[in-house]
Amino acid sequence: MISTRVNDFSIHIATVNGSGSQSANNVLMRAIFRMGVPVSGKNLFPSNIQGLPTWFSIRANEKAWTARHVRYDLLVCMNETTYVEDVKKLEPGSFVIHHPHMQVSAIRKDVTSIPVPFSELVAQACVEVRLRKLAVNMIYVGVLAEILGVDNEAVMAALKQQFSTKQKVIQLNLDCIEAGRDWAKKESWPEKIPLRVERRQLTDSKILIEGNAAAALGAMFGGCQLVSWYPITPSSSLVDAFVEYADRYRVDPKTGKKNFVVIQAEDELSAIGMTLGASWMGARAMTATSGPGISLMAEFTGYAYYAELPTVIFDIQRVGPSTGLPTRTSQSDIEFVASLSHGDTKIPMLFPGSVKECFEFGGKAFDFAEQLQSPLFVMSDLDLGMNFWMSDPFEYPSEKWNRGKILSDQDEEKLKDFGRYKDVDGDGISYRTLPGMKDRRGVFFTRGSGHNEMAAYTESSEAYVRNMNRLLQKWETAKEILPRPILERNADSPWGVIAFGSTHDAVRESLAELESQGLSLSYLRICSYPFHQDVEDFLERHQSVFVIEQNRDAQMRNLLAKELRRYAHKLESILHFDGLPIPASFVSDRILDNLDPKGVKKNVAS
Repeated sequence: MISTRVNDFSIHIATVNGSGSQSANNVLMRAIFRMGVPVSGKNLFPSNIQGLPTWFSIRANEKAWTARHVRYDLLVCMNETTYVEDVKKLEPGSFVIHHPHMQVSAIRKDVTSIPVPFSELVAQACVEVRLRKLAVNMIYVGVLAEILGVDNEAVMAALKQQFSTKQKVIQLNLDCIEAGRDWAKKESWPEKIPLRVERRQLTDSKILIEGNAAAALGAMFGGCQLVSWYPITPSSSLVDAFVEYADRYRVDPKTGKKNFVVIQAEDELSAIGMTLGASWMGARAMTATSGPGISLMAEFTGYAYYAELPTVIFDIQRVGPSTGLPTRTSQSDIEFVASLSHGDTKIPMLFPGSVKECFEFGGKAFDFAEQLQSPLFVMSDLDLGMNFWMSDPFEYPSEKWNRGKILSDQDEEKLKDFGRYKDVDGDGISYRTLPGMKDRRGVFFTRGSGHNEMAAYTESSEAYVRNMNRLLQKWETAKEILPRPILERNADSPWGVIAFGSTHDAVRESLAELESQGLSLSYLRICSYPFHQDVEDFLERHQSVFVIEQNRDAQMRNLLAKELRRYAHKLESILHFDGLPIPASFVSDRILDNLDPKGVKKNVAS
């Protein structure tokens, strides 16, 4: 007899894009979350508006592992064109919910077929024929809720969250869910499937949020006053969320006046140009984009680096080159952004590894950009940005904004010898002023062409070298200003792991699994570029370090080898770049390709 597996399973739902399945999937995921069980959702959607296949994966796990799971316990087949291949990919012993005419048993004898009369059930539950195409998805929500033991209270709470105060919509969907429940109960499927959700209190103090929404919230708290952007997947939802939050919280209740501006530019080049103009005027400004947009922003990024103008760019990475796979995830803009523009440029980056860090970095990015007087990129990706992740609630920021070295009319002593590009303090960071000063000693031109310490135009070779060396000194200062790497695991082992960004959850799960088998590795998570001294110290302590990233060309490893050349021979790549979120099993399998369970290097003479 097969024992029942409680609060540890994965569901894969195959539907058609534009069919309304997203609402149903979110209701199911949130209902499990409302049962107190940690859950995560991965939306794998096509790059068109409607008609192509889309998949949604839900993973419930009491240990709160949220990385993509490659084994699915339950498959829901709602798409005629993909169900054969979807069924073929299943592990033996899986369960398949499907339309009656889909010949699942003929395809696989080692999975359990659950034919559900979707058309009949939705016709009984939904009177309006035109709504049945959308409402039918709630039938499988009801079937799964009954099979898994998700109670009505949790389902109703999820429905209310999804549809707010739309009572008619809530009732229609509830009727369809009940129809699915009744059918599953009548057919006794809950007794036949050994998967259950049992109430816990593991999510009582948690939230579910997408990374883009968290970043937008952080930017609002960070004082962002201007957003200019050109829509591009997967970054558009970040700006949409910013508008929603700012409309709610950044409007004067007395006058109704907004203290922010959002502009849809004609292209990405204009978008970043507007942020630089706003920043020069003293506003905090940002844009959000993805790879193709970054390509268009290269010239202005170089200008901002050399003229030393602060601005924040959120790069929600997707698969390239060119249009690539615009709705798949990647970490493949790293090297491009690091030296974006022509000439010698060094661009600071932040790597949030969770939605909590999307919020925190989304706010602090404006501080860092102004402290460094530099364009600064927040390197998220589609997986982190557009999927729901569980998190502790975000803390209300208590620190005052750090606007860096800004002089005002009151700074009379420093204005006596003011030079926009002078290194007064020896840290490479000059003082700046903002337009509108009465003291004319503080007025300067912002130059992207050759300039001396006083911001005067010059083509002097000596002045150019002095300026570029000062920018290099500022780069060293940035190492102490930006977030330090986090030592997630400190094992007594010669082997280490370096990762960053959304890869973090898969890495921490895989290392926990390896440790349960007796193999321990240290783990350092990089949070920013330039690299802090802690990164070099980590490499010094370990014989060999696996750098885990989601791109083909080992871009983070290349940056590490370039910046820390004496340790390049220690760096080994583990690369995942098929566009799907990296699973924990991939990481552990690749490590075991190199090390045996006792931690001995394979294929290496002792």
